[in-house]
Amino acid sequence: MEDRVKRIEKALDHFLPERKGSLSETVTDAMRYSLLNGGKRVRAVLTLAFCELCGGDEDMAMPFACAVEMVHAYSLIHDDLPCMDDDDMRRGKPSNHKVYGENYALLAGDGLLTKAFETALSSEAFRNVGMERAAYAAAVLARCAGEHGMVGGQCIDLATENRTVSLDELCEKDTGKTANLIMAACMMGCIAAGANETQINAAKEYALHIGLAFQIRDDILDVTGDAKELGKNVGVDAQNARCTYVSILGVEKAQALVDEHTEKALRALDAFDADSTFLHEFAEKLATRSK
Repeated sequence: MEDRVKRIEKALDHFLPERKGSLSETVTDAMRYSLLNGGKRVRAVLTLAFCELCGGDEDMAMPFACAVEMVHAYSLIHDDLPCMDDDDMRRGKPSNHKVYGENYALLAGDGLLTKAFETALSSEAFRNVGMERAAYAAAVLARCAGEHGMVGGQCIDLATENRTVSLDELCEKDTGKTANLIMAACMMGCIAAGANETQINAAKEYALHIGLAFQIRDDILDVTGDAKELGKNVGVDAQNARCTYVSILGVEKAQALVDEHTEKALRALDAFDADSTFLHEFAEKLATRSK
């Protein structure tokens, strides 16, 4: 896992080089600040893992792994802005807008979003998997990141602020806001390897359930976690009177729901003939993570 993350970090640095002396140097610095500022690289790791599960190799999937991390980084920058969640800390460091200002933070997010598709449709991606697979993967990422996916989830989040929501509404929001980008990551790994539609749909199912488990666990950690270990403030949901899985169900029942989604994710892996031990263990670790 650690070696894989190091390779992802190296590739991210390659796809987003520094631009010293350029008039756009500041926005590039801001983009690199958030993209290369640590993180678990969950989505990128899943892209590589599913590519390998379907008979491919890391090189085939790496541009797509980097692309999904760029989209994720952009979403975090924008999510932290005062007009959204107004968070001062991210991954143990000041949020992008606290370092570069709101104007450059906004542009850095825009830059990362567009750089993601430049990367997914790069000459390296074409060389590794061909134009057709690269275009298919980029289309999946676009849909999962847009109004049908992550952006749509953010819209539901805004629309349901300051009111009580049902468990179904919360699930719909988090399917869009969190799970969709994880779906894109897993599906792109399969697409890069030339997997069939049954396998791509199974990867999507796995991603849906670990995505929801991931978000529910996030809600739990906002109540039970340690700010220093998490690298961000805790108790934010309660301070802002946000409706969460914990506020609806309590910690114990919320964790039971995490376990239920994890079990469904594991069953989805039955569609693959190859050894899926890593993905089994990955899902189980996410279900009990402390940061």
